[in-house]
Amino acid sequence: MGTVFSIVVRDPGPDTPAVFRDITDRLQQIDAVFSTYRTDSDISRLDRGELGLDNCAPEVRQVHTACREVAEETDGYFTDRPGGRLDPSGWVKGWAVEEAARMLHAAGSRQFCVSGGGDVQTAGGPWRIGIAHPLRQGRLAAVLGGSGLAVATSGTAERGPHILDPHTGRPVTGLASLTLITGPGTGIARTDAWTTAAFAMGPDRALAWASRRPGVEALAVLPDGTKRWTDGLPRHLPPSGPADWYPNPRTVATLQS
Repeated sequence: MGTVFSIVVRDPGPDTPAVFRDITDRLQQIDAVFSTYRTDSDISRLDRGELGLDNCAPEVRQVHTACREVAEETDGYFTDRPGGRLDPSGWVKGWAVEEAARMLHAAGSRQFCVSGGGDVQTAGGPWRIGIAHPLRQGRLAAVLGGSGLAVATSGTAERGPHILDPHTGRPVTGLASLTLITGPGTGIARTDAWTTAAFAMGPDRALAWASRRPGVEALAVLPDGTKRWTDGLPRHLPPSGPADWYPNPRTVATLQS
């Protein structure tokens, strides 16, 4: 998928090594169907018109439906055709993380963390999750704490301004990064897709949108390094740590005003 997956299990059992092998196989299966880098994947062939939706793997229709739902939930700021080409990666990467988490849970694990390309799904806890600073290499924008969290970040640090506003077709430059945090029940697939869409909205609209959704908190880093966040984010911040892990207190008044 052009990214790295990592798994931490706190309560491994005798079958854990076999589950890891099964997860690897499952991720490879997902990649074979959905990779936009492979010319022989179902998604690439569907985009070229060589396959119809009914002739693809059944999961393609499921992903297609999920993408339509997220587009409605985000006022059209999520799309599975960024730049006009079929590319549901905005859903699939988080869904792949969820698949790994589902397999760990089915094997009896209740304390684990799965990360794929920076999107994190946890079970049990508490866990501490560092959010990379998009403008300061090797530094953290924040450290989050909690149990059963899904955390996703979209930004420009790795790939530049690659996220497009579906309404204009132009790259979005109003944010350096945006992180969304959701609790148990939402899952990282939806959280990740929402993050991509909210990033495309720009800072003001993204934070307002996140504030309206129950159980969703957001942390935005602007291109000048200013940090803004939703009112409920502080409950996910550990009680102590280096000062630059936390948003600038002056920004609170800006956001709340």
